[in-house]
Amino acid sequence: MATGMDDRGKAFESKWAHDAELRFKVEARRNRLLGAWAAEKKGLSGEAAEDFIGGVIAADFQEAGDEDVFRKLRSELDASVSDAAIRDKMGECLNSAVAEVTKP
Repeated sequence: MATGMDDRGKAFESKWAHDAELRFKVEARRNRLLGAWAAEKKGLSGEAAEDFIGGVIAADFQEAGDEDVFRKLRSELDASVSDAAIRDKMGECLNSAVAEVTKP
């Protein structure tokens, strides 16, 4: 016999799973946008750009948080792109990704 606690627990698990999936989609979209921006900065196009973007996306699986992606971009971009510019772009791309993933 199911109780109210069981129902609440299942609802919580379902919401947590949905939120985790949404977070994953947003981060993956953000990383794709960041990779495309950095590839353009590097003068890459076509398959080389897609390979680079894939590397940025893969970098996010190294550790929790955003520092792995930041380090990847920092190591790939020349000194004319400041740390602040990278972090600003990370924020812009996150906002764009949230808007794209959550639009109805």
